[in-house]
Amino acid sequence: MAYTAAAWRDFAVTTGGLAGALTGLLFVAVSLHSGALARSRSLASRAAQTLVLFMTPAIGAVVMAAPMPRTALGAVLLAVAAVSGGALLWLDRRAGHDLSAAGRAAAYIDRASPNLLTAVLVGIAAITFLLKAGGGLYWMIPAVLAGLVGGVINAWLFLLKIPD
Repeated sequence: MAYTAAAWRDFAVTTGGLAGALTGLLFVAVSLHSGALARSRSLASRAAQTLVLFMTPAIGAVVMAAPMPRTALGAVLLAVAAVSGGALLWLDRRAGHDLSAAGRAAAYIDRASPNLLTAVLVGIAAITFLLKAGGGLYWMIPAVLAGLVGGVINAWLFLLKIPD
């Protein structure tokens, strides 16, 4: 089951719907605080990291639900992991270490978020799926949980910590 994509279709459909809904809510939270985000490169970068955290499971779900050969699925999941991991690292660097109130809020968000863990777990899922050893798509469960829970934590902290 861990190495058969068809067995994961319901998981993918559920994950895609959940990640899509949370992404929409993120856009509401960002629009509520657009002024503060526009003034702080650090907070804007953290908001973008939250978007990546939500979109990684969403894109992974779309890929898992699409009919494709096993090797193509593994390769695409590996690409998703690489792109999301690279984006998360770049956005973290871009956020920098701002000492303003907004920057301190962004640093708090960064500490509470499993940013890179999500991408690493998707990568492990892809590699073990391709090798047919080590867990395969079962690794997508903690990857999706890390991305969605981390994104929800980030979004919640935006609502609580962003100075007006």
